[in-house]
Amino acid sequence: MQLIEYPDREKLSIELASKIAGDLNAALLNRTRATLVVPGGTTPGPIFDLLCATSINWSAVDIMLSDERWVPETSERSNTRLLKERLFVSRAAKAGHLPLYAPYEHPEDGLEELSTQIQSRLPISVLLLGMGADMHTASLFPGADQLERALAPDAPPLLAMRAPGAPEPRMTLSAPVLDAAMAKHIVIFGAEKRAALEQAQNLSASEAPVRAVLNGAHIHWAA
Repeated sequence: MQLIEYPDREKLSIELASKIAGDLNAALLNRTRATLVVPGGTTPGPIFDLLCATSINWSAVDIMLSDERWVPETSERSNTRLLKERLFVSRAAKAGHLPLYAPYEHPEDGLEELSTQIQSRLPISVLLLGMGADMHTASLFPGADQLERALAPDAPPLLAMRAPGAPEPRMTLSAPVLDAAMAKHIVIFGAEKRAALEQAQNLSASEAPVRAVLNGAHIHWAA
């Protein structure tokens, strides 16, 4: 794990967007397609705004979320909606999209269909994650119903997940799939999350799920 500190969030967004673009271009030197996995939420928005305009062969890139709330794209809670508004624009409008939501009542109903679509796009070329103050990442929450299965070395690539405090069921990539990414970046803001990250290094992945993806990751922090 390497911690990289920035003087402010704007500088972090600029430099991290450039780094992700470089990682994608490097991946495309050796493969015909690259897979970029990104988080939802508000934190990555400024990074997306910059990344979407970078010079990449976007038509050879497939983008997917690390996890998604089981809500339709029309919902304000949809991370897919955020992606389409802030990443699938400008040059990045040419990128492919690997969805983590399908129009079924329960995530388990769409699990096989969605898993099949992503299998051929693994391993992940470039991974961007966030982290909560509770040390969760993707939808790997402490206390989640399938956390132990999601952390297991033989975990399936995709799992339906329910967790205390999470209003909707989720669909999430498993820890082994996230950890196997060729380039891993985690972005965190503020003193609280910096302290949580330091705490996570002394806990098990069951207690602090982000622990499962820290090895070899670049942690990007700004106050």
